[in-house]
Amino acid sequence: MALRRRPVEGPFALILRSGNSDHLHCLTRAAEAQGLHRGMALADARAICPDLATRPADLARETAALMHLRRWIGRYSPMVARDGSDGLIADITGVPHLFGGEDEMRADLHARLERAGLSAASAIAGARGAAHALARHGGGIAHEGGITEAIGHLPVSALRIDAQTAQALARMGLPRIADLVPRPRAPLARRFGPGLVLRLDQALGAQPEPVAPEAEQPHFGVRMTLPDPIGLQDDVMAGLSRLLGRLCEKLAHHDRGARRLRLIMQRVDKETAQVEIGLARPMRDPERIAALFLKGVEEVEAGFGIEAMRLTAHVTEPLPPEQLGGGPAVRHEDALADLFSRLGNRLGFDRVLRLTPAQSNIPERSFLLTPAAYSAPEAPPPHTGPGRPIIIFPPEAVTTGGMAHPGHPPARFRWRRMAFTTLRATGPERIAPEWWLSDPAWRSGLRDYWRIETREGPRLWLFHTPQVPASRDAQTWFIQGEFA
Repeated sequence: MALRRRPVEGPFALILRSGNSDHLHCLTRAAEAQGLHRGMALADARAICPDLATRPADLARETAALMHLRRWIGRYSPMVARDGSDGLIADITGVPHLFGGEDEMRADLHARLERAGLSAASAIAGARGAAHALARHGGGIAHEGGITEAIGHLPVSALRIDAQTAQALARMGLPRIADLVPRPRAPLARRFGPGLVLRLDQALGAQPEPVAPEAEQPHFGVRMTLPDPIGLQDDVMAGLSRLLGRLCEKLAHHDRGARRLRLIMQRVDKETAQVEIGLARPMRDPERIAALFLKGVEEVEAGFGIEAMRLTAHVTEPLPPEQLGGGPAVRHEDALADLFSRLGNRLGFDRVLRLTPAQSNIPERSFLLTPAAYSAPEAPPPHTGPGRPIIIFPPEAVTTGGMAHPGHPPARFRWRRMAFTTLRATGPERIAPEWWLSDPAWRSGLRDYWRIETREGPRLWLFHTPQVPASRDAQTWFIQGEFA
């Protein structure tokens, strides 16, 4: 575990919310000197140390930092893996002699971490469980044949067992690892389960526990250093085409497609220009991607010339190979994706929307507006009732000029300051409100929808609220849509 030294005076700790209270997640040596420890409640810590300075922990950034540190530890071993959420484990078999021995190797590790501003605890042992226990209880080196002596004084909780088992062992008079070593394994397994015996044997080296490093995530980036500075748009686009070809080959090798790409151009004066684009769907077609970079490259100020270019696909998604067949060179879905990409880069991908169907009979809730780049087109569900209008808008009241006959639409009405005469009416289609949702617009209850063809031309979608008492002042007829 490592914590970068902070330029603050006095004890400092990172806190993490757990349940309804804050706890110390990581703390400096100055804080530990005050009697604080990891996992302590923040209220208790402040009672002991009122001057404690704190900041919230960022677990995502901690994980990213641990991955960067894992790559750096590769200087000491090719086999490095994560050990919990705050540690690293490395198999250094055959490596210490390159540094002059285990003591010198550990000293070199701590010296480099110290120069980087990191304080860490480390341990070297012939078994992974022993190294884990030592590293979290002060560190040190368990020399060959001396694992039992090195970890025997540690509490049984250092064996990576649950707290309940550790407390039960302590109540039985077995608080240290040395107390468990001479005990017969069978009674321990019957009383506490096979997990305790496995962890004990792993710590003593009786059970193998190999280091299995995680596979490195591929980096989708390519770069080019130019022999002479360039400044013309055509030259930049030619260099970009070469970079895109190499990048798309790497994406195809991993069955990935780019969603966001960034082109960084380094000028002769050491300044950089950057062009970033997004794609409406995963893609690895160099020609189609290059066309989206054209507008951004046009706006780049080359200065005294560009001497290096770097292209990265920092957001990718799975894109397995697909059979294109003998169809047209550019399919309809590809052309639509290119359109969404062009509009999204100009307006913002959250502003290019598409309609997707929703499971509701209520007209205004029968569709959803979703960003086209982050959603797939969906076919509307089968509809067996009367047809719906092509345009739907919030209900607008109409003036009937008098009492309408019950169960029939008005013969004449006014809407949007225009007079209309009903030529033909089809309906009604009764729609009941969704009682499990609170919608003020539907508190009047049922609606009877009619398809009206007017003498003046427009074909409108009227509805009537039959549960509202009919009177000269009551508004019971509304228009909510218009047919093509």
